[in-house]
Amino acid sequence: MAAEIERKFLVRGDAWRDSPHQRLCQCYLNRDKARTVRVRIAGDEAFLTIKGITRGATRAEFEYPIPLKDAQQLLTLSDGPVIEKNRHIVVHAGSRWEVDEFFGENTGLVMAEIELQSEDQPFSRPPWLGQEVTHDRRYYNSNLAGHPYREWRNDTIQR
Repeated sequence: MAAEIERKFLVRGDAWRDSPHQRLCQCYLNRDKARTVRVRIAGDEAFLTIKGITRGATRAEFEYPIPLKDAQQLLTLSDGPVIEKNRHIVVHAGSRWEVDEFFGENTGLVMAEIELQSEDQPFSRPPWLGQEVTHDRRYYNSNLAGHPYREWRNDTIQR
């Protein structure tokens, strides 16, 4: 089984901003908490991804390339708003970080993810890394499609 082990963090400051990035557009065809089905367009490539339920920081993940034209048509079947973001790739202390800067309904949200080989794998924290949100379901991209950051960020800021 393919597995994804990732940890998510909020980001502070702009020290990551000069890194290479790519525009991503993605939607969810299914956002059931036991499984999600995502379509993602990244430049001239497109992917269909199926993810299982998250246990700790781990979940099953299966990703397949699909024709770009198919992905563009599948976006029209989205279960919620399409998510748009720039994905910045930042290498820090030998680890690859993906920093996502969201737009549209999720403007103002910036998150960093690191994929690990095990849940307890040590890593060096970049200085721009903020609060960990790995276990906060509000920050799952599938949940952002149904309940965008714009709708709840004022509650988060007040905590």
